[in-house]
Amino acid sequence: MLMLDADKILGCMPFATLVDELAAMHREPIGLVDEMLMESKDAADNVSHFFIRTGWQPEKAVGAKVITVFPRNNLKRDWPSIQAVYVLFEGVNGTPIACLDGTALTWIKTATDSALGSKLLSRENVASMLMIGAGQMAPHLVSAHCELRPSLKRVEIWNRTHEKAQQLCASLAPKFPRISFTSVSEIEPSARSADLICSAVGGKQPIIEGRWLKPGAHVDLIGAFTADMREADDEVLERGSLFVDARETTVHHIGELMIPLATGVISEGDVLADLSDLCQQRYPGRQSDDEITVFKNGGGGHLDLMCARILYESCQAS
Repeated sequence: MLMLDADKILGCMPFATLVDELAAMHREPIGLVDEMLMESKDAADNVSHFFIRTGWQPEKAVGAKVITVFPRNNLKRDWPSIQAVYVLFEGVNGTPIACLDGTALTWIKTATDSALGSKLLSRENVASMLMIGAGQMAPHLVSAHCELRPSLKRVEIWNRTHEKAQQLCASLAPKFPRISFTSVSEIEPSARSADLICSAVGGKQPIIEGRWLKPGAHVDLIGAFTADMREADDEVLERGSLFVDARETTVHHIGELMIPLATGVISEGDVLADLSDLCQQRYPGRQSDDEITVFKNGGGGHLDLMCARILYESCQAS
């Protein structure tokens, strides 16, 4: 059985190649998906999660990722807040063929998912980006967007702890010398000028307001993953054209859409397309330079499976 550690996964291939491979995977049926989510609170009401995400593309592959999300780890010994392991099985006979570092797979899968969404929906000439959040996902998200949009000239980063935003800017600057990286102390001014807003902050209260969005902006939402979490307010969803990575894992599973659906702010028909629709050209994507596009990156077992297959096949060929 092939063992892929974090270094092998993170150094396997550039995001541009990963995005093309993931787009090709979406031209196949996504298969079966399922998940189990558990939640635990400590004495101080701090919430941790344990969940299992599975995907099965019959006759091709089947796999499962087992994940822990312990947000307070960063306050203790700088332990990772998200940790995981992924097991990939052959699709015809069920033989286990690979074990992957699930945390690195999550970083790569999530960043590639958002970059594919941006490639299909954002304007090709985006020049400015706001990254909301400077956690473990952020460097991979910024890197993926910068690789897929070479027109980017300015990236501003906000984080609740300003020092982390400064550190992330310093770490990214040598990698992308064409881009100016700046840490900011307020979200609104940067959001008003950004062509691309990427948010990876878990929380129950919206952090992005629709009134801030300028015409033509693309909003990439990653942080919400439970039924009571969201990052964008109602006006973001009302002003923007809504897209998701997969209807099966977002519309009735994540608060970003569930809450405004329940209150009547949006309807299911307002979700115009998912990545399968876009990659199979069942929907054209962005309609004009002034259109605001909103993409909900919900993850899901099918994406873990697709990216695990891509990484496995690449390592087998090398």
